[in-house]
Amino acid sequence: MRLIVSGGGTGGHIYPALALIKALKKRDPDAEVLYVGSERGLESSIVPAKGIPFKSTKIQGFKRSLSLDNFKTLYLFLKSVHETKKMIKEFKPDVVVGTGGYVSGAVVYAASRLNVPTMIHEQNSVVGITNRFLSRYVDRIAYVFDAALDQLPASKMVKTGNPRAQEAAEVVSNFSWQEYNLKDDVPTLLIFGGSQGALKINAATVAAIPAFNQRDYQVVFVTGQKRYDGVMEQLKSTTIGDNVVVKPYIPNMPEVLPKVAAIVGRAGATSIAEITADGIPSILIPSPYVTADHQTKNAQSLANVGAAEIIKEADLNGDTLVAKADQLMTDDGLRQDMAVASKQLGVPDAADRVLDVVLSLKRD
Repeated sequence: MRLIVSGGGTGGHIYPALALIKALKKRDPDAEVLYVGSERGLESSIVPAKGIPFKSTKIQGFKRSLSLDNFKTLYLFLKSVHETKKMIKEFKPDVVVGTGGYVSGAVVYAASRLNVPTMIHEQNSVVGITNRFLSRYVDRIAYVFDAALDQLPASKMVKTGNPRAQEAAEVVSNFSWQEYNLKDDVPTLLIFGGSQGALKINAATVAAIPAFNQRDYQVVFVTGQKRYDGVMEQLKSTTIGDNVVVKPYIPNMPEVLPKVAAIVGRAGATSIAEITADGIPSILIPSPYVTADHQTKNAQSLANVGAAEIIKEADLNGDTLVAKADQLMTDDGLRQDMAVASKQLGVPDAADRVLDVVLSLKRD
């Protein structure tokens, strides 16, 4: 099997691609993979570090307002299509897969023009501009949320889940909260605004710590590496209880998540894949700064079946955070019901499902 994968710009596009590659290599150790990304995207550092062959092309996104810069965008897109056609002819893939981001638009479109079988993976409930464009050219579309069904050609759609979920589900965790000087037999709430942290979530949690100090449950507050010093400065005059731990980052998050009683965080596609794979009750605070407010729609998919509570960022403060946390952390029955609903949404074999679709496209 020879596979080209393209996806970039954010971890939400990159990590599902990496999970797919991992599943392919597990099933077919002799498979050859080439990852095509953008010169300046996160993928240019993340992918080579995984030992995966990587080639890049220069590309940028369209501005949503009228802008002369869009002429440059179109030029770079056409140039990238030309460049990636050369890569495709040289590599001779059986299938080309796009997981989102502008670079995948050029790569997958180029493959379709060369009559190479193609597939895209849509992680979100609101379909991005790249996948909308590619949907008319590809052979198959793998998707996660049912809300995406009426936005793309139904005849091409295959529900697979997010490949990242399988990585989360397969983790065998030996983690103990004692590493953080906490107790393993006390329910623990994880508050995590993403690897960079989230200002509003951090501010609300700082305000909530005096109340959390008085609770019987434990709280692990992850600020994001860049925001840790600022948060600790804000907390200089605040007592931090023995049941509360503040961390800049958790490097072994997949091992920690199975030990979490509930989580507070954003509603990105990768986060939701991970928490549903582990069946974790959640309080979701969708980012209002993403395209088409897709995180709110992602979160609503969980809330609709009782797997999550939602706090709008505009309504988020110390009081609302503590109120939701208390509701969840002091009611074992509610948490159990939410955990079951979350687990039912999870797709623990999602990477294998996506791989099955990819392999079905391979021509003899």
